[in-house]
Amino acid sequence: MESFLALFDTEDVKSKKWDKFNGNTESMKTEDDLDLDCLPPEPEQGNIEYKLKLVNPSCQRFEHLVTQMKWRLKEGHGEAIYQIGVEDNGKLTGLSRDEMKASLKTLRDMASRLGATTRVLRERSAGSQSKLSSPPERRVAEVIVKKLRKGDREGQDITDLRLAVVGSQDAGKSTLLGVLTQGELDNGRGRARLNMLRHLHEIRSGRTSSISHEIIGFAQDGHVLNYAEMTTAEEICEHASKVVTFIDLAGHRKYLRTTLLGLMGYSPHHVMLVVAPPLNEAAQEHMALCLALRLPFFIVVTKIDLGFSERLTLEQLEGAVRAQGCTMPLQVVKNTGNFRNERWEGKIPIFCVSSVSGVGLEDLTMFIRDLPAEPSDLETESGTCLFQIDETFKVAGLPDPVLGGLMVKGSIAPGSRLLVGPLPDGEFSHVRVVSLHRNKAPCCLVKASQSASLTLEGLEDALPHFRPGMVLVSSADHPHATVFFQATVFVVYHAKGIFPGFQATVHVGNVRQTCVMEGIMDVKEDGLQTNDTASVLFRFVSHPEYLHVGMRLLFREGKTKGIGKITQVFPLIGSQNRD
Repeated sequence: MESFLALFDTEDVKSKKWDKFNGNTESMKTEDDLDLDCLPPEPEQGNIEYKLKLVNPSCQRFEHLVTQMKWRLKEGHGEAIYQIGVEDNGKLTGLSRDEMKASLKTLRDMASRLGATTRVLRERSAGSQSKLSSPPERRVAEVIVKKLRKGDREGQDITDLRLAVVGSQDAGKSTLLGVLTQGELDNGRGRARLNMLRHLHEIRSGRTSSISHEIIGFAQDGHVLNYAEMTTAEEICEHASKVVTFIDLAGHRKYLRTTLLGLMGYSPHHVMLVVAPPLNEAAQEHMALCLALRLPFFIVVTKIDLGFSERLTLEQLEGAVRAQGCTMPLQVVKNTGNFRNERWEGKIPIFCVSSVSGVGLEDLTMFIRDLPAEPSDLETESGTCLFQIDETFKVAGLPDPVLGGLMVKGSIAPGSRLLVGPLPDGEFSHVRVVSLHRNKAPCCLVKASQSASLTLEGLEDALPHFRPGMVLVSSADHPHATVFFQATVFVVYHAKGIFPGFQATVHVGNVRQTCVMEGIMDVKEDGLQTNDTASVLFRFVSHPEYLHVGMRLLFREGKTKGIGKITQVFPLIGSQNRD
């Protein structure tokens, strides 16, 4: 794309900064410093299209133009460049002002049909016209067309539901998700799970070690939209009124930290606990985590085609739930049509399914379709924004890293000026959002409770080193990093007693770091025991973090576990940003 821009003004391309992206076209005129009469011929492939003029096209011609734009957008993964006033051979013929105005209007109408926006990148005189010449000036324009997701268009909001999937290794989590998202049954040897695994060692071992995401959509009439009908996530989001994002978490105990990060950092609306008979210790531990974190969950019993006793499995599940002190009744769901009319908030639904025969999958899918996506206390689109960074990764062709995470509150758009941090010294750096993507498609707005990936540019200094646990926050919040914080904690289990100086890994939102208990208020002689509650002063060991009062935490060390809520945050002295 930049090579075409450079044909107009090389220095301008290097120094050009976009302040804000919006859906309206703007004319950004530049000096006609270069004497150019043509561009390279129009490429047959790719996302660049030449148009001499688009003035009052017929209905048939307009439909052809829309189809052509759709193809160019697909070639550019949601972006296309239109050169207006340029012939197919690259000659800069130019248009009069009235013709240019009419052509840009037609281009906007074409983009509107496809749920896209247009923006004039630059406009200049065609060829080398003398300023004293009498003929009216003819101009050419370069326009970028960007495809918007359905939820970014006015009046066409969609529901986003985050559903975490947990369970022990070999329970069939990834296989079940593969069947739900791909629309094809498993062959009994794990074929359906291959698309869910991210690393070679996962394919070889069959065990998930990282967090992966997949989606399914539901149309307005409740029809399931998955990869059996749509080829890309962008197409699913385009036609769906509700999108469910599955967060596939690791099941093996040695990846428990990653599983906790998914449950704490991604803030799922619901949890799907997948178990396979007979019930093992890992499944009970995941159930205990859901109850401790107060995450609403339902249970899916897999591999029922192997002939396990359903009655015995249900007895084991009920015993495990009661062992955690939960009194909610368990209910096996046989018919979602009847079950949806009941209030299930006070019950734990159980589905018995087979990824090989397909038994129970329809009921499970319809149940997921009707799950509510209730926002948390912080998730509001109004007010200042808070975006938590959960992962960083490099993309070929981009000099800076791409950041992925969750929009906790507020909203952001390309051009938003924010603060990113905390840095190792506790400070925050001024940055600007360059681009946004959701579900592998470009978008112009990310709202509260939505997951997205984005790229940034530094406003005053070079971009800092990014790490999971950092945040993007509005400067109006005057954010401060912290090393010390206080929380009221409940000890779920500890073999002996916990005393000041005890170290544990603390999970708070997307933050995961070793902390030292510097002080325990009113500690007994034998320390904090199982089922004890106390106010504890924590200190981060490695670097400052950004926290706020009311955040839930979980600490663990070996088999020791505890939960709590932050009651006070002590700002790091000297950690204050420039206004």
